[in-house]
Amino acid sequence: MKLKLLICILWALTAPVAAFAEPLHDANSAVILLIRHAEQSTDGDGLSSAGEARAKAYVNYFKNFTIDGRLLKLDYLFAAADSRSSHRPRLTVERTANELGFTIDTQFKNQQFLGLVDKIQSLPQGTNILIYWHHGKIPQLLRALGADPEGLLPNGKWPGDVFDWLIELRYDENGVLFESKRIDEHLSSRDSIEHAQTAFW
Repeated sequence: MKLKLLICILWALTAPVAAFAEPLHDANSAVILLIRHAEQSTDGDGLSSAGEARAKAYVNYFKNFTIDGRLLKLDYLFAAADSRSSHRPRLTVERTANELGFTIDTQFKNQQFLGLVDKIQSLPQGTNILIYWHHGKIPQLLRALGADPEGLLPNGKWPGDVFDWLIELRYDENGVLFESKRIDEHLSSRDSIEHAQTAFW
């Protein structure tokens, strides 16, 4: 009996926090997570080996993503539509979508980010969303979502060589943004080097 009790205590101490966290899905609030697609290949429209590794790492990253100690339950995944020069947003999210059982909404092209915002505003209150987009339009997309790109990104722009940032936006029951922050993902040792290079902007 004592042995069983000891095993239970040890398991409780070592189990991931997310295993005990009540899912965050509140009809009175909403969360939007926004990231750039993973690293591109030197030629073609796809991902490099580092990009493939990041896309794979995103599966567990978003399965276990927590806010205020509570596991975030996603409702929609959006990615910029494929173009002749880039399939990267869709390729970055595919593994995560398959694992979570989502269909990726790719109806909007990179330039059509305002259409994406209109779509988001038409969704039910309390919807949690993950967006994969091209870095050049992310500042404008952030502004359209009510956030301040100048306060979240260096000089209001997403650096061309940075792939490991995530923007978290939280809205209240009235759809008003009350918190926005940039998160360093730390998915690989290479990310740590990139953080050091951009630490003094």
